[in-house]
Amino acid sequence: MAAEESGKDIQPSCEGAERILAAAEELFSRDGFDAVSINAIAEKAGVSKANVFHHFKTKNDLYLAVLKGACAHFCDYIDDFGSDRGPFPERLGSFALDHLKHVLERSEITRLIQRDLLENGPRRGQELAERVFGQNFARLVAIIRSGQGKAELRQDIDPAMVAVMVIGLNITFFQAADVFRHYPGGDFMDDPARYSKMAVDILLNGILPRGGETK
Repeated sequence: MAAEESGKDIQPSCEGAERILAAAEELFSRDGFDAVSINAIAEKAGVSKANVFHHFKTKNDLYLAVLKGACAHFCDYIDDFGSDRGPFPERLGSFALDHLKHVLERSEITRLIQRDLLENGPRRGQELAERVFGQNFARLVAIIRSGQGKAELRQDIDPAMVAVMVIGLNITFFQAADVFRHYPGGDFMDDPARYSKMAVDILLNGILPRGGETK
């Protein structure tokens, strides 16, 4: 099922749905998907169980709507990245930092997604890709491919790999900063902006000596 098609059935349409989403986000983030009942969500939202199912066909649809809503700002970051305002390296750097800040600010949702993938990856991974993240990822890849078309990037690299690396670097920071910051020389893990700038610089310029540099 295409992400843009399946997204239609998990969008809130009124104040009641917004309350249900807010309650579900709080409970899912705290307890995980399996431990939360529709009864608990309805009670938290101040609505009936029937009202929950009026807006969301299943508990799983509600869960995916929560994740999709939490990722809404990602669309804004992609819009800015694809705007052609400024050189590609600067726009990539801004996108990477915005995404990292969002991952850290929405830490409860980030942990929820990570926990779900660890526990249910084989079952959940495809569903999240198709119904939550896939459309935005495709847009990100298209922007990187467009940069190749304008000779702003090497032609021989896979744009999907670049997208995976940017997102993966940020997820690594979220997961492991508390360990890496204690390694020798790992003080940059105390500063998300510095980490992001360093990571994007290495992504864009590599680790080999630049032309004209001597050994």
